[in-house]
Amino acid sequence: MMSQRARAARAVVIALAAGSLALTACSKNEGGKSGKDTDKDQKEAAVQSQPVTYADAAGSAGPAEDVPGARRGGTITVYQEQGLSHLDPGQIYVNDSGQVANLLFRRLTQFKEDDKGNVSVVGDLATDSGKSSDGGKTWTYTLKDGIKDENGNVLTSADVRHTVERQYAKFIFDGPTYLQTWLSGTDYRKALPGGGFDGKHLPASVLDTPDDKTVVFHFDQPRPDLPQTLAMHGYAVVPAKGDTKERYEKKPVATGPYKIAENKAGKTLKLVRNTGWDPKTDSVRLQYVDGFTIQFGVTESTQTKRLLADEGDNKNAIQLTGGIDATQIQDVIKNPEANKRTVRGYQPFVMALTFNLDRVKNKKVREAAAYAVNSKSLIAGEGGAYGGEVAPNLFAPTLPGYEPSYDPYGRLKTPQGNLAKAKELLGEVPAAEKKLVLAYTNSEQGQRRKVALEDALSKAGFDVVAKEIDAASYYEQIGKLDNPYDMYITGWGQDWPSPGTVVTPIYDGSQVFDGSSNYSHVKDPKVDALIKKALTQQPAEAAKTWKEAHHHLLENVLPAAPLWYAKQFQLSGSNVGGARYGTVSSLIDINRLYLKS
Repeated sequence: MMSQRARAARAVVIALAAGSLALTACSKNEGGKSGKDTDKDQKEAAVQSQPVTYADAAGSAGPAEDVPGARRGGTITVYQEQGLSHLDPGQIYVNDSGQVANLLFRRLTQFKEDDKGNVSVVGDLATDSGKSSDGGKTWTYTLKDGIKDENGNVLTSADVRHTVERQYAKFIFDGPTYLQTWLSGTDYRKALPGGGFDGKHLPASVLDTPDDKTVVFHFDQPRPDLPQTLAMHGYAVVPAKGDTKERYEKKPVATGPYKIAENKAGKTLKLVRNTGWDPKTDSVRLQYVDGFTIQFGVTESTQTKRLLADEGDNKNAIQLTGGIDATQIQDVIKNPEANKRTVRGYQPFVMALTFNLDRVKNKKVREAAAYAVNSKSLIAGEGGAYGGEVAPNLFAPTLPGYEPSYDPYGRLKTPQGNLAKAKELLGEVPAAEKKLVLAYTNSEQGQRRKVALEDALSKAGFDVVAKEIDAASYYEQIGKLDNPYDMYITGWGQDWPSPGTVVTPIYDGSQVFDGSSNYSHVKDPKVDALIKKALTQQPAEAAKTWKEAHHHLLENVLPAAPLWYAKQFQLSGSNVGGARYGTVSSLIDINRLYLKS
């Protein structure tokens, strides 16, 4: 996902392979958890690893199941530190915007989870999760009757076509690219440079809309994951009427239960009921509260203090993507009333120190940094064991194929870093190559991470120059090919339960361009060949190929040093009902919240 793409980490998320994890019993001052808590986390993680099922028409029919005891009315206050990266659905690939997108936008399919964390793909705009033919190369979707946008316009297949084709336009640079590349190849923009705005369209042999209710996708190879791909926020429908291209970010047209009433960039975003949304057509979303008021610029420490105090409007508040401030975790845990207002769980994100291979070309420099980094101090800054677990490799415990004991840089044995090994490697490196420019965000969290990295790398013999980036544009800045940074912390979570949604988007050589998620600029022939091979294999065989690619990347390329696996720990006000941890969002499940009074 999920995408925190660590823009706090990125991606739509699901899945996890259970396994014994390191750092499950930290000392008390590091936010340690009892063995009982850790066992509970790992059992929940095992649920997340279950295969996603595809629902039929019956499973896709609305309305969504009511939350017991829920009532209508009131406004939920939402705290968020940094501003949203995007509001244009085509640009959304980060979990902050994704949370808001859940309230505003609908897509052909949608992820649905039950109260045990099991996940299925259901039809959202479509009547079901899709029907495949031609060995999985062709997928057909039929739209539900009478779904309207906030302006009362009935959505048709032409709107779905428009949504897909506008992704080819140059102004869409920050969203997912799976569908476009599957339809038109890696140079997909050349197939429709005007993005459909000039009256030209993709041929019917690629994307067909034979009538107002039918959408047919044609691929050159089987695409069994298409229902999950279409459930991503980045493929939410953009009605053709009202699309203002670059200006769409400011006032997108809502199709979900809420619409935008006021948008003061970086300050507040007010959502109110969308009266054009019909609950009978939606099997996932609910519309209990009158609206949400998102307040930006509220630091995690302030969020936690307000929610702990639980006074006045704070009783009606939640955290959007932020978590409980690391320095206040024990205050929450020791407060029984506050502790029962928390949601927690594994996220699918691997937080890593990513190297810009165009600038850090010497592998010994990258190896020295990989050995030097102090995962223990970084995790302490995230809240100890409530905030993360030591990451020995680049596959998260939420990913099928996770190998808990694969640890090429000894992270599990020396979570505080192996300075002796780092210094040994740096002894063979010219002095000029020991100077590294570190990019970090201007958030409280970014400051803590910067300090921990500077400390560890400096002790190893590096000269670290830290440069601050605004948190809201962090990934946009490091996503530029010609960026002035040598390294940066990134986080990536699978877009659905497949290693292919990790290896392909961030390590495929064809994905090296401005705005791409290949932040290290990896172009490795063996990795590219293994990606192509895995994408044509059945899951069991593909798993072996993805494993080979993973090992080759870490041992022979080293584009990034694994640091920690992320966890989420959030607090809400005492008057907020329906709060649970969302398997799909890896955050509080925003779709089902209500106010108790």
